[in-house]
Amino acid sequence: MNKIIIILLTVWAYSLPLFAQKMDVVKRAHRHPIVLNKPAVNFFEGALLGNGGMGVVVTTRPDAISFHFGHNSVWDIRVAENHRDEIGTFDQVMQKAKALSPNLRTIYEDKGFQDYLSMTADNYRKPYPRPFPCGTVLLGFDRREVELIGHKLDVANGLCEVYLLHKGVKNTLEVFTDMDSDILWFRLVDEHKRVLPSCFNRFRIIPDRDTPKDFPSYTKKETSTSLGFRQTLPYQEPEQYDKEKGHPKDKAFRLDARLNFSLEDGVHYSTLGIADPLQPLERHIVKDGKPFIGNVVLTEGLASEIASKPEENPLPDMNGYQASRNKSDALWKAYWDKSGVELSDTFLEQIWYWNHYFLNCAVRAGVTCPGLFGNWSYGKIGTEWHGDYHLNYNLQQPFWLPFSSNRLDKNLPYVDMVYHLLPISRQWAKEYYGMRGAFFPHSAYPTDMTLHPYPVPDWGWEVFETPWAVQGLWWHYTYSQDIDFLRDRAFEPIKDAVLFLVDYMKRPDAHGSQWKDERYHIFPSVPPELYGLQPGFKFNYDTQADITLAKFVFNAYMEAVDVLKISRQEAALVKDVKTVLSKMPEYSTTESAQYGTIYTSVPGENDKMVYNVPATMMHIFPGEEFGLDSPAETYRMLVNTFRAHQNEGGNEIVFQNLQAARLGILDLERFKRQVNYALLPDGTASDFALQAGGRYSDNTDFKYMERMGIWVENFALPVVINECLMQSNNGAIRLFPNWDKKNDAMFSTLRAVGAFLVSCKLSEGNILYLHILSEKGRLCKLKNPWGSLSVQLVRNGKTAEVLSGEWITFKTSVNEKIALINK
Repeated sequence: MNKIIIILLTVWAYSLPLFAQKMDVVKRAHRHPIVLNKPAVNFFEGALLGNGGMGVVVTTRPDAISFHFGHNSVWDIRVAENHRDEIGTFDQVMQKAKALSPNLRTIYEDKGFQDYLSMTADNYRKPYPRPFPCGTVLLGFDRREVELIGHKLDVANGLCEVYLLHKGVKNTLEVFTDMDSDILWFRLVDEHKRVLPSCFNRFRIIPDRDTPKDFPSYTKKETSTSLGFRQTLPYQEPEQYDKEKGHPKDKAFRLDARLNFSLEDGVHYSTLGIADPLQPLERHIVKDGKPFIGNVVLTEGLASEIASKPEENPLPDMNGYQASRNKSDALWKAYWDKSGVELSDTFLEQIWYWNHYFLNCAVRAGVTCPGLFGNWSYGKIGTEWHGDYHLNYNLQQPFWLPFSSNRLDKNLPYVDMVYHLLPISRQWAKEYYGMRGAFFPHSAYPTDMTLHPYPVPDWGWEVFETPWAVQGLWWHYTYSQDIDFLRDRAFEPIKDAVLFLVDYMKRPDAHGSQWKDERYHIFPSVPPELYGLQPGFKFNYDTQADITLAKFVFNAYMEAVDVLKISRQEAALVKDVKTVLSKMPEYSTTESAQYGTIYTSVPGENDKMVYNVPATMMHIFPGEEFGLDSPAETYRMLVNTFRAHQNEGGNEIVFQNLQAARLGILDLERFKRQVNYALLPDGTASDFALQAGGRYSDNTDFKYMERMGIWVENFALPVVINECLMQSNNGAIRLFPNWDKKNDAMFSTLRAVGAFLVSCKLSEGNILYLHILSEKGRLCKLKNPWGSLSVQLVRNGKTAEVLSGEWITFKTSVNEKIALINK
């Protein structure tokens, strides 16, 4: 009998790897199109397309279809770097700050200091740098013959279908972006996918309406089958720039449309039926019966190169269209095959697939890292706060998703961005602070910079942004176990952050008898966007964000030293780190009459604060110091803190809910309602306010951030779902830590710390299968999903050892496939 059981287990085990990986993720993604059954007139109603570089918003109105172009690498690259000699040094500013009366209500009450603050913010007040919209392509039609019905965006392959009725017959305009070239393709087909002649009568290209007057005028191209324009982007500020001569570092872009049909000049009729000439870059479409196929190419780079580059549009025929579709479909399939979920909750599954789609549209290895609003812009949309890199969570947040979702290549633009900022961050640490390493800026741009963009001693003094900037590099290593990446890409910025923190915390101002303890304090600093710099430095030391992220990067550095076997070379710094780590400040707390002892974001805070980010729980995440495995008393305080937390909204929809999931207390139904509240017609989640109090009042427009742009940071929403399905941040895998076991769920190849790809299926409260692929052969630790029952391991199809207990630990080998069976 035992032999029969073993044989059956072995046969089953051989089939498990195939069974565990059979999820058709592309098919699952097809189930979640984004649909609008009416004209999408508003920018935020349109369909979002993109290839990680170029972004396109497809909007529709009752008489036309428009494609609005943007690109992560196309910016107004002018940078203001005035007041270089007036900014002074950190020590000089500290003396000014120390001289302020602690009785002032704000630092702005001191005229001298207010003037200094205004001067240091002057460069940032300029309208540049910013993402620069790349123009609009418009297809117009006669409403007497054509009616626009709506559109559908298939997130499985990025195909947008715009539905029209032409003389009562359904026509569909198919639109998609090539996934590795900056080309938009479109064609008109019938219900059987046969290509149709044009039902459109007008074709137009519209350069951005808000192009600065001090820019060189665009140059246009007009032929019988193509339209296009080229726009130069000056390198220098207006008072320095010579429009005629230009500058060697000027950039430019070109938008070229090539068509399979003919265009002709003509007139349009305005008020009183008066015939007026067509606008520049506007033509009538000749009804010549040719198949309606076209493409639009966006070319960007140095102006000197763009001017000499020939038109690169492929021939607009069916062969070109289909070749691009086939290539792009294959790239989409490869993207989706990295991981997938099947959830009994349709809304959660929809959010998972939609936001993975958006991330792929916005981020691609080798392309400029997206800013606040990614590669979608139009007019002033996408330019608030320069559309820049905000390092106090906005920039980092979308890059929380690639790790557990097993799309590590999506983190590479972030890594490149860190290296882009490294020179100026080192310069600022040396010249402003007089310290080693690097101090990363609060705000930055994907442009040339020789001066800190935001040297204002309020948010510009947020120390925690430096360790936070490099955290994602360490995560890339822990989830991949790629030692080459650790050595070649991660270690240098991590060490620079550590060097700065050690020097900063060992200053006499931050350590000594005046503190009445032996600890190394983080002083001064500023909690995440709440108080700024305060008179007497109230609320300006030992913030929770500073402490937890400093600990994180210190520990990451020391582990990296061990992994890279460079202890001898790093001995002096390791000694300093150990000294500082052993005497870190404690996390501040306060008493709440309603919730008991709770954590605060900074010493001296009460329990009535309304926050704009969940700054009282950053030691849960991103600090990853506390969680489900915390001691009982600590865990109780963490839960109390979560219950007591008040948040104004607009910055927390991923952040705070991820913290709750890490504690296993996220109310998924409430999470769904919150996401639904923030959803726009295009399927993205915006940043909406949640409550008055704190900075907001009853007169605040709770949706004031809606029209600023597409909030790329919220593409990280699926990471909240991932953490409900599986957690591994402390090196141990937990399955369904924040999931009602009555709800079926299945996931395929989510990535765990240690370079494990985990697939699992939960059905009717039971784990039907659990499969782990070990990429690097690390030791695997797992919370037994069957309680303390015995677990049979099947390694590469062969029965192996039996383990038991609440936690099971086992060795693995490189690329080993392990099935775990409840025995």
